Parts: sequence; C-alpha cells; structure tokens
Amino acid sequence: MLRHLIRTSHHPPPTTHVYILLTACYIHGRRIFRSTTSKLVLQSNTLPHSSLPMDPKGIIIFTTVDRPYYGFDVFSVELPFNSQEEINENRLTDGTSINFNAQFVDDNDQDQTITFISERSGAARIYLTRPGSPTTDQLPSIPDSLFHDRPIIKSHRLYFVSAHEQPDQPFKSWSALYSIELTANKITRLTPYGFVDYSPSISYTGKFIAVASYESRPWSGEFNELYTDIVVFQESDPNKRVIVCERGGWPTWSGDSTIYFHRQADDGWWSIFGFRFPENFEFSGSPMAPVRVTPPGVHCFTPAAFHDGKRLAVATRRKSTKYRHIEIYDLQSKEFYPVTESLNPNFHHYSPFVSANSKFIGYHRFRGESTLGESTIPHLEPVTSPVKGLRMLRLNGSFPSFSPDGDLIALNHGFNFSGVKIVKSDGSKRWTLMKDRTAFYNSWSPTERHVIYTSVGPIFGSVKTPVQIARISFDPSNLGDNQEEIPCDVKILTREETGNNAFPSSSPDGKFIVFRSGRSGHKNLYILDAVNGEFDSNIRRLTDGPWIDTMPSWSPTGDLIAFSSNRHNPDNVNVFSIYVVKPDGSGLRRIHVVGGPEGSNNVDRERINHVCFSGDGEWLLFTANLGGVTAEPVSWPNHFQPYGDLYVMRLDGSGLSRLTWNAYENGTPTWYPGKELDLGRLRIGDEFGDKLSGQFDDPLWISCDI
Repeated sequence: MLRHLIRTSHHPPPTTHVYILLTACYIHGRRIFRSTTSKLVLQSNTLPHSSLPMDPKGIIIFTTVDRPYYGFDVFSVELPFNSQEEINENRLTDGTSINFNAQFVDDNDQDQTITFISERSGAARIYLTRPGSPTTDQLPSIPDSLFHDRPIIKSHRLYFVSAHEQPDQPFKSWSALYSIELTANKITRLTPYGFVDYSPSISYTGKFIAVASYESRPWSGEFNELYTDIVVFQESDPNKRVIVCERGGWPTWSGDSTIYFHRQADDGWWSIFGFRFPENFEFSGSPMAPVRVTPPGVHCFTPAAFHDGKRLAVATRRKSTKYRHIEIYDLQSKEFYPVTESLNPNFHHYSPFVSANSKFIGYHRFRGESTLGESTIPHLEPVTSPVKGLRMLRLNGSFPSFSPDGDLIALNHGFNFSGVKIVKSDGSKRWTLMKDRTAFYNSWSPTERHVIYTSVGPIFGSVKTPVQIARISFDPSNLGDNQEEIPCDVKILTREETGNNAFPSSSPDGKFIVFRSGRSGHKNLYILDAVNGEFDSNIRRLTDGPWIDTMPSWSPTGDLIAFSSNRHNPDNVNVFSIYVVKPDGSGLRRIHVVGGPEGSNNVDRERINHVCFSGDGEWLLFTANLGGVTAEPVSWPNHFQPYGDLYVMRLDGSGLSRLTWNAYENGTPTWYPGKELDLGRLRIGDEFGDKLSGQFDDPLWISCDI
C-alpha cells in the first residue's frame, strides 16, 4: 500500500554544469529561445568519461536490428473526413535520416508546426519544423545525451525523455523526464532520482503530467509488456507523484480530467483503457480501476486522445493485415474509422498524435520509395559516440570482421543471411561470396587477406542442427569495380555428423580456430587447425560442461579467449556473463561486469553477448542488458532483445562505459584493428548502398491469432 502513496524525491546528487550552443528557433514569428552560448544547470550522477583510468580509443562497427530500413517521416491528415471523402496526406518532415514521435506545437489555428525526434546528427535529438519552411531547427536539449524521446512543447516549455543519467543500480532504465524553459534556457529534471519514467503526456491546460513509470522499481527483464504504472504529478510540483492506475503505458490526456492508456487485456488483446481523473488531485491512496475502452478482436496501441472527449486516435493491428495502421475510435458509437489503410495499405504506421483543436491527426511511417528524401541505405553510417576517443559506425549487415589491413569488412547481409559479403571500409563498394548458402558470424584471418571463416547453416538451431565451420578462400584481385559476385573456394572444416558448429574466431597467428560446438550434447568450445580442420588433424576441447559456452573471441595478443557462458546458472538460457580462458584451457575466470559477490541477484541477471577485444587487447566490447529498456517496445518495430546496448570495459572489469542508449537492439560489434580509419572519406551518398525499402516487422510477440 505504501507505494501508492504520494512520492517525494530523495536528495539529488551534486550539481554538474554543462554548456550548450543554442540555435534561434521561431514559432509563428516569435523567437522562443536566444541564439547564444548559455549555461545550463543539470543534476547528474554520471561520472565524466575523463574519470576513467584511460579511455578506450579506435573505431567500432556494429549492427542495429532493422534500423537501417526504417526511413521514417512524419505525416498528417486533416479532419474531419468520412468514408466517401478522399483523404489527403501531408508530409511534415524532410526525408533526412529517420523522423518520428512528433507532436503538434500550436493549439489555436491551422498551422501544423511540429516538434519531433530525428537521428540526422547521429543520435536521437529534438527538432522543430513549420509547414513551408525550408529549414528544420534543432531545439535545445541535453548535450551529452544520445537519446531524446516524446518531445512536447506547451506554453513555451519543452518536455522530453532523456537517457543520459546513470541510475542508482544496474538493470534499471536510464530514461527520465526533463523540461526546458525555452525563454530562459533552464533545464529541470522532473523525474526524481532513482525513478524511471517513459512516455509523458501533458494535460490540456498544462497543469498535469502523466507518465508510464517504474517508479523506483528495477526492471524485471520483461519487454513484451513493461508493467509500468500510470503516475500523475503537477507541473508545478513534480516531486508530489501519485500512482493513479497500475499496469499501463503510453498515457494520453483528454482535457484535464480523463486519462487513456494501453495495456494487454486478460484475453490477450492489446487494448485501450481509461479512467476519470479528479482535478482536485486528491486521492485515497489506492489506484483507480480503469475501464476497458476498445473491444477484443483488434490490437490497439499508443492512444492519442482528442480533447473534445469523444474520440481516440490509435494504432491498430487486425487479423486481416500484418501491418499496423492508424484508426479513429469513436467513444460514443464505439466504432472504428480507418485513416491510413486506404492511403498506404502495406506500410506500418506508428504513434498517432492529434492537434489540440482536433483538426489534424499525425503519425510516422516509412516515407516510401518514390518520396523525395534519402532513398539509400549506406553500407556504413556514422553514429555519435559518448567516448571522446571512440568513433562508431552502424553497419548495414551483421557479424562484421575486418581484413588484416582494415580496408575491407566481411559481413552477413539481409534477413536470410544468404552468403558472405565484403564491403570496403569507406562504404563505397560491396561484393558477394558464397551466395547460395546461409551463413553467419565471420572471422577474417589476421594473416591472410584472402581467407574468411564463417558458420554455414541456420543461425538459431539446437545442438544437433547441422551447422559447419567453413574456410572461404578467394582472390582479392577479383574485388574490382565491375564485379559483384566473387568466385571463391569453400572448405568445410568440421564433420557434418557433429551437429551445430558455429562462431569461429581465428588465432592472431592464423593457425587455429576456436569455435562453439554442440557435438557432446552441450554447446562448449573447441579449437581446430585453421587449414585442415578436424579431417587431417586433431580437434581439442577447450571447455566442458552441461551449459552453454558460445561466441568466443581470440585476443590479438593470443594469450586469452573471451566468451559468453551461462555456466554460473546452467538452467537459465537467458543469462550470460563474460568468461576468459587461456588457449591451453587454464586460467578460466569470470569477469564481473556488475558489482557485488558472485551469485548475487544482480550479477546473475547479466545477459552479455558478442564480446570481442580491442586492438591492443586491453578492452572488451560487448552487448548487455545492464541498462534495461529505454522506451516502450510495443511502440517500435520488432527487436528480438530491445534492451541490447554496447558497452566497453577493461579486462579486470573496471572502466565500464555505456556506448549506446536507444530504443533498438544493438549487437554484433567489432573493433577496427588499425590505429586510424579516415572517416572523412566515408561514402554515404545515394550512389552507395541499398535501396531503402521499409521492410521490417511489427513485434513478433504481437499475435493476431488469439
């Protein structure tokens, strides 16, 4: 019962001062903040990167699930309309990068000025655009944050979610609500320290704010539904918080008196629920019992309420289509009115929003192949790094591995992992090897420019599924500008009857391969000859036990092999930690990323994969679940693990630093082997890369076969 009472914040940590250069922006001719260098006071409990014993350096290339394909722009339609009337769709953003999660700014006329999130700077930042304006203006935000979300401008104050301040414990999201007084350049954290807030909504008068919140609870590991609560507080007193309803997400206000939200109903259908809010802000201490609004038989998400109290805009998934569409639900007639299905029947549509005067409804979707704007997915895309000495590039593909001289990258491309591809490290050209075989996870021989090791067979299989380690040889002189498919020789190094053999990593001298095999009935690590495999030479078992040892990585100095394993909890296939072992099998130890004694609850919740070494062998790069979920996954396209972020740390577990925080699943990273890569020559124009197609899935755990 105590958690339902009004919350007050704890004492905040010491104040940190940061600076930001603000750019002038205008709404209806009024300048809403000054173009000057201004001092912004923030509360922060994040250690500056300079406090690390020594920052890592170099270039990191990694994958983000489906993100290169999004091509999101923000669109709107004008209301009212009926089934006989043609709907005119208006694009509000400019086709640069991806643009999403918008809100209308003005509430008293026909202007469609919006504030929205865009990744055009290499990270999710806040922008504003007006109809007919040739420019898109970046709004003030938190300079060291790589993630901003759900921006709202109300009475010249900007509200948004940011994920830049480290929480008080691991496995807790970094997401919190902030506001900026645009006329005074003052940033305020509205979420108490130690608390987690998502998806803000501001009431019609601006008096009340609702969020989906974990409060001070840590993330329990779920992501299909977060089980957040709806929390309300007054803008004038953000520390006086009330849990008004349990288990709900994505709140939206109708006026100042009604809140709607989404959650999964007991019958399995995602539905909209609502309740009346007492404007006197008086509660008995118990959360309210909401009323289900939308019927079973159709999934309804991310509601946006009209302030007239009569309608809701919702994103829906129906049995008749695999696409998410925007519809209007009439609360009185209890009927749906489709909006986007007739416009773009084969596109997903996300996050509807409505103007305060109920005249416009907006959403974001794939911009379409024929729409003006960026139409090509570059092979490599720069991403903002939080660490000064590191540069980061997102790859259009998975499982990258550099050639010995660093000028080529081996990768697996597309949704079906067909063959192995090679791309120039400046992103200008790509070739295909072994086109007609399914392959995943690559390791370029450190001593041979013409040899790549890979796994041939299905990527997710049991210990008995036939997957083999292959040695691919080719002639590098065939990598010409006029060729796309390169002849190669494929030599299988493992025996077919041994089952699932995958994740090869070459020793630095190029003589041996460490890999994972299920031949014993358990997935453990083995070492074999890099040329002859297990046919003409012996294979040596490196680890042995009834658990999963996987994704090994040989250090560049040759003295250690790092890998992921659940050997500390073999019965749980969802927890993995980092282990290292010497190539002779001695010196096996676990590297504790999360503080605390071995066996503690926090330590044994780690899900760490894709570990690899820096070029000097002093740092480990990996993906982990340590930061929880950054945004509500139901509002995004499919991510198998929408909590995967990149981290680096030293071999002794010190110097842990988070490299990504966004709403995506980031993974399969690798470290550039050389000292420097000229990113100024990176080729990312429309002539380099794949055609942008918008092909991605709705979350696979949302089933319409209920």
